[in-house]
Amino acid sequence: MRLRTILFTLALLAMVSITVSGFYYVFSLRESETEVARRRAVVHTEIIRNQLEGFLSENLKPVRALAGLPEVQRALAVPDPAIIAQANYILDLFRDALDVDVVYLLDRHGLTIASSNRNSPDSFVGENFAFRPYFREAMQGNPSKYLALGMTSHKRGAYYSHPVFAEDVDEPQGVVVIKAPISLMEKNIIQSSSDGVTILTGPYGVVFSSNQPGWLFGSLNPLSRHEVEALRQSRQFGDGPWPWVGLTALGQDRLEDLSHRQYFMHYRELESYPGWRVIHLQEVRLAGDSVFQPLIRTTGLLVLAICALAGSAVYYLFRKARAEIMRRQRVERELRQSEERYRTLYHHTPAMLHSIDPEGRLVSVSDYWCEALGYRAEEVIGRHLVEFLAPESRLDLLDRNKPHFLRTGVLRDVSYSFVKKNGEVVEVILSAIAERDAQGGIVRSLAVLLDITQRNRMERELRQAQEQLSQHSKELERQVAERTREVTSFLAYTPAVVYLKDNRGRYLLVNSRFADLLGRGQDQVRGRSDTEVFPPSLARQFQDNDGQVLASGQPRQFEEFIEQSDGPHVYLSSKFPVQGEDGAVAAIWSVSLDITELKRAQESLRRLSGMILASQEKERTAIARELHDELGQVLTALRMDAVWLQRWLEGRDQEQAARRAQAMCQLIDRTITEVRSIATRLRPAVLDDLGLVDALEWHTSDFEKRTGVRVRFSHQDVPEIKGLAAISAYRVAQEALTNIARHARASRVEVALVVREGWLELRVADDGRGFSPAGIGEGGGAGGGWGLAGMRERAGLLGGQIRIDSIPGRGTTLTLRLPLAVEERDKP
Repeated sequence: MRLRTILFTLALLAMVSITVSGFYYVFSLRESETEVARRRAVVHTEIIRNQLEGFLSENLKPVRALAGLPEVQRALAVPDPAIIAQANYILDLFRDALDVDVVYLLDRHGLTIASSNRNSPDSFVGENFAFRPYFREAMQGNPSKYLALGMTSHKRGAYYSHPVFAEDVDEPQGVVVIKAPISLMEKNIIQSSSDGVTILTGPYGVVFSSNQPGWLFGSLNPLSRHEVEALRQSRQFGDGPWPWVGLTALGQDRLEDLSHRQYFMHYRELESYPGWRVIHLQEVRLAGDSVFQPLIRTTGLLVLAICALAGSAVYYLFRKARAEIMRRQRVERELRQSEERYRTLYHHTPAMLHSIDPEGRLVSVSDYWCEALGYRAEEVIGRHLVEFLAPESRLDLLDRNKPHFLRTGVLRDVSYSFVKKNGEVVEVILSAIAERDAQGGIVRSLAVLLDITQRNRMERELRQAQEQLSQHSKELERQVAERTREVTSFLAYTPAVVYLKDNRGRYLLVNSRFADLLGRGQDQVRGRSDTEVFPPSLARQFQDNDGQVLASGQPRQFEEFIEQSDGPHVYLSSKFPVQGEDGAVAAIWSVSLDITELKRAQESLRRLSGMILASQEKERTAIARELHDELGQVLTALRMDAVWLQRWLEGRDQEQAARRAQAMCQLIDRTITEVRSIATRLRPAVLDDLGLVDALEWHTSDFEKRTGVRVRFSHQDVPEIKGLAAISAYRVAQEALTNIARHARASRVEVALVVREGWLELRVADDGRGFSPAGIGEGGGAGGGWGLAGMRERAGLLGGQIRIDSIPGRGTTLTLRLPLAVEERDKP
């Protein structure tokens, strides 16, 4: 009995010990499995995050390449339909090559000017996307990525934008955008996750993608009014609403839905998309199901467990083995799915990818590799890589790069030249890594090739441009040296006085003539001003004239007076500014020629001309008086005799002779009138008696009667003007009207006499046929008479000016300006 009790007690203790141990083991296993499930979820979340980062960054290089194409740049610079058509063709090529939704081009105001969906009902052309952050970021000169719901197409997509720069312009002229669909991403990454719920959320927790369709565009947290308004203004996720999906936080990593199901939450931030998260939810109940359910079933059979320990142990091991097999099958299935995703990414990555075995044969190539070289995959698999290389690249691979790769297992940025199927050469940069087996031997390699043909072409063109620039620089240096010698020779041997000053009036350079004339050489004046070198009056003269050039920034001519040993000399100084890099006047050149003898000759000529003109006027006056007094009296007497003869013949009935006598009277009358007109034109009495204004008014009226050309004479505030000024103005007007009558074929003439700022100004304008002033020489006008030379001589004698403005077919304007001081200075 005691033994039986002992055995029963031992059996009971063993049963309790086994039961307690079983419960402890099961619950420990459950906690372990839960922790393993959490870690697996964290790893799963990290994998999904990395896959999303890779997928969402695959179009950055294509959009940058697209922004650099000249067709796109020209479409922004010159929005011509033909150029826009070329840009649309390029956008279509990129859309088809990248298998994206749409590729479009925005101008600097956000307006779509070209798009690959231009022929679709939801065309972007004419739409303005200036509100999109990817446009604003690109216009700041930075490429941008953006996830959003399309406002026109109402499709979710990933937007890749890049600024487009024009040549020699630092600011972006527009933005090119690639919109890629996220359907492939959802299928291969988000929806392929069978272990829990995978969510991609944007700002404010809005669900952008999930394998839980009912949560799409919902919010993980209840949104405040401010958050709803911010989402509505951004239009990133449409117009709303964005309902709460019903998840409530129970702790740092636990959530509960409206059905009271609890989840473990794991998330990772997308580094390249601030504010975006990848969230993985794993149901708590399922995390330890593989252990907890067997425990429930075995708890009811604890009494029989002792009797069927071996069977229970076998059953337990069978369940564990079965769970392990199922777990491995699930892992293998996920591995196959991961391989499928890798294969999809491998073939759709916009870069040339290939793998070769240790013998150098191609074992796989990406679709982009085949497209770039023009082959199909079945044409290249199994062939040696060297068959596709240019001869110089084959030698480089076999002699140098292949031994290095077999030794180190890595190649970085190696240049090769591949030959396309059509014979064209493609230049690439190759980087490769080796995949090794357990013994460390190389099984195969994975290489990434970037097409740098365009970049190398641009580098060659840049080197050629640099060489041409170098040659041009040498030629410029030669020309500068030659011009320097010429300028040095000019400064040394010219009879002119030449100097250079800075904008503060300090001498920088003087020539030998300057030193000979003024007695001060280069060393004595360099760095000094006029007041430090010359007497006050001469220094003030130089400074005043230089100041006018500095103030106006224009070349000027001055007559400068310099006292020399043989008396004062007159110099004609041409001063012109030298502008610096900022456009301001940095220095002044001055070239002065001694015109003393010329001035003396001009003064003698002026006096002689004055005497000649005075003599001419006296002679005109004498001739006019003779015509009026002598010839006029004779004609008057002759007319009286003719009248007497006419009356005598009429009294004797000789009508024919009387008519002849009457005709003689009429002829004598006309002759008397013409003689008086000639005398008046030679020296009008009204000019001496009444002055210039009345003389011009009489002459213009007489001209209108004689020629039939309408003349309008006007004057304003003209004082009494007599002497040479009045005679010169009258003669110039007389000659101008004569030339108009002879050559201009005008229908209307305007003569104006005004006084402005101490100058008498006479203006004669007609609406005739005009002429080219460049064809008039100093000798006279276009038709004899007094001529332009006589007009200029009269004006120059009195210190005045003559200016003629004429355009063929649009009339002629002659302007005479005389200083009023000559009225008192020169008396006839």
